[in-house]
Amino acid sequence: MKTLTTDLAAHIAAPVTTLAWCWKVERADGTVFGFTDHDADLAFGGVTYTAATGFTATEIASSQGLSVDNLDIDGALDAAAITEADLRGGRYDNADVEIWRVNWADTAERVLIRKGTIGEVTRGELGFRAELRGLAHALDQTQGRTYQRQCDADVGDARCGVDLDTNAFRGTGTVTAVTDDRVLTVASFPEGGFAEQWFRHGKLTWTAGDNTGLSAEVKSHYDIAGGVVIELYQRAAFGVSTGDTFKVFAGCDKTWETCKATFANTANFRGFPHLPGNDKAFAYVVGQDGENDGGSFFA
Repeated sequence: MKTLTTDLAAHIAAPVTTLAWCWKVERADGTVFGFTDHDADLAFGGVTYTAATGFTATEIASSQGLSVDNLDIDGALDAAAITEADLRGGRYDNADVEIWRVNWADTAERVLIRKGTIGEVTRGELGFRAELRGLAHALDQTQGRTYQRQCDADVGDARCGVDLDTNAFRGTGTVTAVTDDRVLTVASFPEGGFAEQWFRHGKLTWTAGDNTGLSAEVKSHYDIAGGVVIELYQRAAFGVSTGDTFKVFAGCDKTWETCKATFANTANFRGFPHLPGNDKAFAYVVGQDGENDGGSFFA
């Protein structure tokens, strides 16, 4: 239930109202944008809500229980506000959104209607559509640990403990050739040679070029005559040119074997590699091959 001020409640009950919708969008990098469907800019709370941006939302619907309430936001690709470049670069992923109902004649009379985060964003030639996910969306995410064979930490994070920013696990490169903004050729790594697929499942972060500061996941890493190829899962957000530079970090497939052989970090392995699988669960108590005879599954 929303609590309205006395003045706002009286205004809403009046036969004629001067109400508008305002949306505040705050990206992970701290950049804040404000939009309104009013025909003039509005300002409150230190944010200016810009009019005439082609920014509209679908009907807001709420439901009881813990189901996730979503709505869609449609907008034009306005160079002064939300740009295609920012959308392609993922700068709006998981951005925080606040939706306000405001008396545009007196912006002190306002109420926060909905809060959430931006989910899937789809783009067209002239516009975009963003899904706004309600706060209940967080309840759909896995909390805590799960019993699984693979590690549930991300390589290099606090739970993993591996320092990727060392010459053993990090390479720096300069693009000498590029195909489809996704397949990168590098003459060599100054840090020295790395085994093929050393950076597979790793992260590449651009340090120069139009993609500076953005990161991408590495699909494959292999040697060719006179160089090395880094293949990304997806095309870079912006065009890649020869001379662009990057850092690339060793990847992990989250298995016990990789943790042991590549990182020597089994003390911090966050999976359960000895967890019996379905083959053990459905085997006979004592079969021809001695399955489930009460002994250890591992030597």
